[in-house]
Amino acid sequence: MNNITILWADDEIDLLKPHILFLEEKGYEVVGTQSGDDAIELLDKQRVDIIFLDENMPGLSGLETLELIKAKFPSIPVIMITKSEEEYIMEEAIGSKISDYLIKPVNPNQILLSIKKNLDTTKLVNAKSTSNYQKEFREIGMQLNDRLDKDEWAELYQKLVYWELELEKSKDSSMEEIFEMQKSEANKQFGKFVEKNYTDWLTNPEDAPIMSHNLMAKYVFPELKKNKEPLFFIVIDNLRYDQWKVLRPILSEDYWIDKEDVFYSILPTTTQYSRNAIFAGMMPSEIEKRFPDKWINDEEEGGRNLNEKFFVENQLARSGFSDSKITYNKVLNVSYGNKVLREVPSMFNAHLNIIVYNFVDMLSHARTDTEIVKELATDEAAYRSVVKSWFEHSTLLDILKEIAARGGRLVITTDHGSIRVKEASKIVGDKDTNTNLRYKQGKSLQYQEKEVFAVKNPEEIHLPKVNVSQSFVFAKDDYFFAYPNNYNHYVNYYKDTFQHGGISLDEMLIPVVVLSAKK
Repeated sequence: MNNITILWADDEIDLLKPHILFLEEKGYEVVGTQSGDDAIELLDKQRVDIIFLDENMPGLSGLETLELIKAKFPSIPVIMITKSEEEYIMEEAIGSKISDYLIKPVNPNQILLSIKKNLDTTKLVNAKSTSNYQKEFREIGMQLNDRLDKDEWAELYQKLVYWELELEKSKDSSMEEIFEMQKSEANKQFGKFVEKNYTDWLTNPEDAPIMSHNLMAKYVFPELKKNKEPLFFIVIDNLRYDQWKVLRPILSEDYWIDKEDVFYSILPTTTQYSRNAIFAGMMPSEIEKRFPDKWINDEEEGGRNLNEKFFVENQLARSGFSDSKITYNKVLNVSYGNKVLREVPSMFNAHLNIIVYNFVDMLSHARTDTEIVKELATDEAAYRSVVKSWFEHSTLLDILKEIAARGGRLVITTDHGSIRVKEASKIVGDKDTNTNLRYKQGKSLQYQEKEVFAVKNPEEIHLPKVNVSQSFVFAKDDYFFAYPNNYNHYVNYYKDTFQHGGISLDEMLIPVVVLSAKK
C-alpha cells in the first residue's frame, strides 16, 4: 500500500467514482468532499498528502479555496482541475503556487501521473541517481587507471562534481561513502599527474593547460575585443567548482551561461600567488623580477595583494588595451559592497570593471577558527549550503542583478579552491618557514616525501628564489602539514578544516564562466 491519502474536492464528486476506484486499486486512500468549505473543515481534522481541487464549485470557488489552503497548509501539493482554459485562471492558480494543472475531462492515468510527479519524484529520481552512479563508478574507476591528460582530468573532475551533487540529493549514505573513496583515489592520481607534469607545463607552455597567469588573455581579452559594451570581471576568492554549480541556477535567472570551463590554478594555490598571477598575466618569479617593489615574499612583512590594479593595468597595456578605462574594487565587507552597488550605473562608462569579492575565503578561515561556523559547515554539503545561503542574501547578488538589469556582460572566476584536510603530514622547518598548512617554503625543510610534491629549485616552477637553499613543498591528497612540537593538539585543531595552497582537484581545477544578461 502507498499509505497516501488524497483529498478530492469537487461538487460533482459522485460522478468521479470510476477515478476514485482506480486510485484505490493502486493503493491510495481517497476522501471526497463536495465544496471548498467542506475541504477546509476536513483538513483541520485529518492529515492528507495531496489535494485535487475543482476550480468551478458553488460557494467558495476553487481559487478562493486554494488561497485558504495555502495560508493554513502551505506544504500540501494542490492539483487544480478545471473546465476552463482561460489564461487568467491559470495565472491565478499558478501565482497561488499550485503543484499541477489539469483540464477536464481528465483520465485516470493523467491523475496517477500527477500524483507520482508531486509525491514520488524525489524517491524515483534518487533511486535512478544511485543506479546511474553505480554504473558510472566502474567507468570512472577504469578512467583513473588510464593515462589521463590535462583536459581529461578537467572533464573527470567535472563529472565527479556532478555525481557528488546528485548523490547529495539522494541522502544515500552508503553511496556517499563509496563516492568519497573514489574521489580520494582520484585526488591521489591527480597529485601524481601534477607532480609529473607541472614543471614541463611551465617550460613548454604550448603543452600546458590554461593557468592563472594566462586566464585573462584566454577569457577576458576576447570578450573585451568583441564589442565596446562594458565587461565586468568578477573574482570570488576561494570559490570551488562545486560551489559555483550550486550558485549557477541563481544566476541563470538573470544571465545566459555562454561558456563554462575549469582552468588550473598555479602553485601554491593561494591568493598571494594565484591572484597576483591572474592580474599580472605573469608567473610570480616574473612579477618579482619586473616589479621588485610590488612583490612581497612569504618571509617579508606587508600586504601581499595590494597591487592588483597596478598589475592589471600593466597587463592591459602590454596586451593592446592601454586606452581601456577600468575600475577596480575589492569588497571585504557589506558596507563596501553597498558602495559598489551604488556605483554600478557609473561603471557602464568604463570598458572593464574588476570586482574582487572576498567572502568564501573568509568563511573558509572562519570555519577553522570559529566554533559556530564549524557547526554550520560540518562537511562538504553543509559548506556548499552556507556559501549558497550567503550568496542569496549578499550584496554581490544585488550587484550582479543590477548589472543584468542594465544588460551587462560578466566573466566570473576565482583564484583557487580549497580541500577538506583529514591527514597530518609531519614537517620540520626553521623559524622563517611560512605558516600555510598546504605548502611550505623555507630552508632545510624535512618532510614525508610520499605525501608532498617537493621543488628544490623554485625557479623551475617560476617562483621567487629568496636564497640558494630555499625549497617549496606542496601537500598532496588531503594532507596538511603539522610540526612535531605539540603535534596532537595541532592535528586535532586543523583536521577536517578547509585549506588551500597544495595539490588537489578542488584546489587546482577551478571555474571560469562567461555570462550575458537575459535582458
